[in-house]
Amino acid sequence: MRSTIGGLILVGAMAAGAAGQPAAPAWVTIKGQVVLPADVPVPVRKPLPANAQGCPKGPILDESVIVNPKTRGIKNVVVWLRPDNKNPKATFAVTEIHPADANRKPQDMVIDQPCCMFEPHVAAARVGDTIVVKNSAAIVHNFFWASEKNGNFNPNIPANGQFRFPNPLAAEPGPILYKCSIHPWMSGYVRIFEHPYFAVTDEDGRFEIKNAPAGKYRIVYWHETGFKDKAAGRFGDAITVADGGNGVMALKPTAFDVTK
Repeated sequence: MRSTIGGLILVGAMAAGAAGQPAAPAWVTIKGQVVLPADVPVPVRKPLPANAQGCPKGPILDESVIVNPKTRGIKNVVVWLRPDNKNPKATFAVTEIHPADANRKPQDMVIDQPCCMFEPHVAAARVGDTIVVKNSAAIVHNFFWASEKNGNFNPNIPANGQFRFPNPLAAEPGPILYKCSIHPWMSGYVRIFEHPYFAVTDEDGRFEIKNAPAGKYRIVYWHETGFKDKAAGRFGDAITVADGGNGVMALKPTAFDVTK
């Protein structure tokens, strides 16, 4: 079966269950790419006023919009699946979570500050994970964090030191901004999910979501400049997750104007 939904090319068909019985869950790896529209000029990254003592020599470039000029791929777009409805509190059923993900052990999500910038600039974590903020630089940095469900922190972190969040992460409805109040150009974002079906795009704008359940869902694209299609994109595009061969579903590149 081949169809197009919400600008995405879907290939293959869902595995059918026995006659008269619901289809057994099928698990699919979704691969895709987020790109700047063809008619939008690739933005030039501007140098930041990073002139503090101890910072690397040479320009430190703005990370708010990073587009690969060769592939037009957009870095740091958070992509995730959600139920096929517009209820902001909707969640996945237990049967829609792959057993390997359901039994996953919590992990540390590390944010470092090696060169007067945060690495990563955009991160995604799972409920139950713990954030560990490191400072592998030779100067003092700060980590300012204010959130609705995950506390408020503002520690100074000495050179080669670290700060570990006291509690595992709880679900948070929106992105959380973090920054260094000593070096105000330093900032980044974290999104926290109750499910495993999320990814952050790489330097070429590519992403991969593993073990997604087959069926009808919505796929959401968020960049620090906002949602794809702005407010209308909050609940994402309709998508039918289906095995296109070898357990993989390849999506047509998704255009996202992050310059507006």
